[in-house]
Amino acid sequence: IRSKALFGLALVCFFWGTTWIASKQGVRHMPALQLAGMRQLIAGVLYVGFFLYRRIPLPKGKEWIPVLVLSFLNFIMSNGLSTWGVKYISAGLGSIMGAIFPLWLVVIGLFISKEKLPQKAIMGLLLGFSGVCVIFYDHLNDFWNPDFMKGIILSLIATWTWAFATLYTKKQAVHFNPYFSLGLQMVISGVCLFSFTHANGTAIKLSAIPWQSWTAIAYLIVFGSLLAFICYLLNTRPPRN
Repeated sequence: IRSKALFGLALVCFFWGTTWIASKQGVRHMPALQLAGMRQLIAGVLYVGFFLYRRIPLPKGKEWIPVLVLSFLNFIMSNGLSTWGVKYISAGLGSIMGAIFPLWLVVIGLFISKEKLPQKAIMGLLLGFSGVCVIFYDHLNDFWNPDFMKGIILSLIATWTWAFATLYTKKQAVHFNPYFSLGLQMVISGVCLFSFTHANGTAIKLSAIPWQSWTAIAYLIVFGSLLAFICYLLNTRPPRN
């Protein structure tokens, strides 16, 4: 089990690390929130279609509450804002901002958890963050570039909502099928973001989306939404020795 968890974690780190590059390529040619909405909607329909084919029942009554909460935190806010943020910053800086997310789990955990976080876990998180900074060392100076401030703020808020969503998932996962819920969250968020961009007039026609953005969307769906989120859910557990 431990080896599978480590392998899944490695896949999450690799695939999600590359999603900032794909997102950056995609938002060069189309509105960021429209891209995020299309990615989520298509991936969510694939998830939900699979479980409906397996005749898994839809949530009932109060079971929809965590689905709606996580749809807002995980996708409308976290994924939507991080995709929007990378429009104004480099993909490397976006990756660094995303790597801050585990550190927020530690900070939040210090206030809401009675258990002390093991020193090895803290060291592991710091080493992981340091590793990302080393890889994208050339982009560290971007933090002081005033032109990147909007993207940095959007990406920072995205990491906060992602951290709260992760903790909420750990608490609520026993009450629903996390995989089916993930698809429902994507569909709900995708519809919201797609509708929002059309309502405010920022969306472009599907026929006007160039192949570069379609390639980015396809990569984000397969590797960023389908494979990486499955591995992420398998590893949604508290830090340990």
